[in-house]
Amino acid sequence: MKEENTGLQPELTQEEQQEKRNEILQVRREKLDKLQQEGKDPFQITKFPVDQYAAAIKEAFAGIAPEEETGKTVCLGGRLMSKRVMGKASFADLRDASGDIQLYVRRDNVGEEPYAAFKKFDIGDVVGVKGEVFRTKMGEISVKVEEITLLSKSLQPLPEKWHGLKDTDLRYRQRYVDLIVNPDVKETFVKRSQILREIRDYLDGKGFLEVDTPILLPLEIGASARPFVTHHNTLDMDMYLRIETELNLKRLIVGGFDRVYEVGRIFRNEGMDTKHNPEFTSVELYQAFTDYKGMMDLVEELYKRLAQNVCGSLQITYQGKQIDMSHWERLTMAEAVKKYAGCDYYDWKTDEDARAAAKEKHVQVPADATKGTVLVELFDAYVEDKLIQPTFIYDYPVENSPLAKRKADDPAFTERFEYFINAMEYGNAFSELNDPIDQKGRFEKQVAARKAQNPNDTCQVDYDYINALEYGLPPTGGLGFGLDRLVMLLTDSASIRDVLLFPTMKTLDK
Repeated sequence: MKEENTGLQPELTQEEQQEKRNEILQVRREKLDKLQQEGKDPFQITKFPVDQYAAAIKEAFAGIAPEEETGKTVCLGGRLMSKRVMGKASFADLRDASGDIQLYVRRDNVGEEPYAAFKKFDIGDVVGVKGEVFRTKMGEISVKVEEITLLSKSLQPLPEKWHGLKDTDLRYRQRYVDLIVNPDVKETFVKRSQILREIRDYLDGKGFLEVDTPILLPLEIGASARPFVTHHNTLDMDMYLRIETELNLKRLIVGGFDRVYEVGRIFRNEGMDTKHNPEFTSVELYQAFTDYKGMMDLVEELYKRLAQNVCGSLQITYQGKQIDMSHWERLTMAEAVKKYAGCDYYDWKTDEDARAAAKEKHVQVPADATKGTVLVELFDAYVEDKLIQPTFIYDYPVENSPLAKRKADDPAFTERFEYFINAMEYGNAFSELNDPIDQKGRFEKQVAARKAQNPNDTCQVDYDYINALEYGLPPTGGLGFGLDRLVMLLTDSASIRDVLLFPTMKTLDK
């Protein structure tokens, strides 16, 4: 049976697709069996002397004329993506880590037996080739193959060439196939690496020290995020996958490091949507002797650099919207609510006044909601979706900022900001609370509130962190932001799953 080079065809019914797939699998297995019987098992080959890549070849010889030979012999390794057999000569497309290049395989150049073997290769097979670079009559930079070696047999057919892998769920589950057939996907992750490299270069240049802190922690803190729980057998104790890196990083500031950061994996046992995955990457940093205004300046400078170096411009496009990264608006939360909801926090004399304002705006709040709580609810309802262009929202109510320092001139608020782009929150920053007495009280209140809702809640106050603060945390600015959302922005990706190589997925029933 002859296998079609185009692979599975989407116009077939599901049953026909499966039948054809089974036939292809059988044919490929038979080919492998025959190779192994002949002592030509490709899986026995351990290496191939690759000395060049497709993109570099095309760049180096971009100026040669049609039918011009270069005399340059190269060795490439990659995957066959197409094959056009025409008697004594054939063309094929090879895809390596850098891109695609055309192969010209002629019987007289490679020999009769190798050419016969090549004709039996399948789309998806991994091969090594040696040959001379030239430009075809049609003007395409190609390799005139002298030797071709099967390095790995593809036992599974690739998706049909022209339609690619379109099933979104399958793309996430089988990212390896997605990367093979959808080059744009690979480019997203190349950019992700570039973004991370730019962040590190920027922070290193500012004198920050990259550190690693534990992922497994001995207690569940009182924050609202829910952790994943595991059990350490040797210590016979439950442990918790971290929901943040904050407290350990600030312990290092206490210890005498003035500037630290961590690119860390974070785990939260919560919901999933286009913006959230239970496992994600955060960048968290702390700088002694500065405040949240210093963190604002750092964010603006960093994001402008990223836009320019990754996207080539301060004007970027995200999901059809033009984002101007050159200008960042700065509003207090009270100013933003007044601007977009028409409610002035400073007109509320009592909590009852605030709750009445919320009712008038058809925003539900708890019966005992304070002025600060109402302000946050109005912000969520009326403001956040308006923040398309880069905007800092600062001075958050103390009620929802347990780790931020109170404003000296207005203790109902804290020195905290979040920043928004395209109606999405991208990061969070504080002038860090360094008063151990105040911090202890806030932690205990936070834990008590959790336990009031659920008496079996296992959250605890991190008294060791309080102890660290008692040794003295200098005035410190802190910032945390999600790397994945940033990559979404700079690669114009609609979902967080598009920027995670292996997003969390529910297992399929077998």
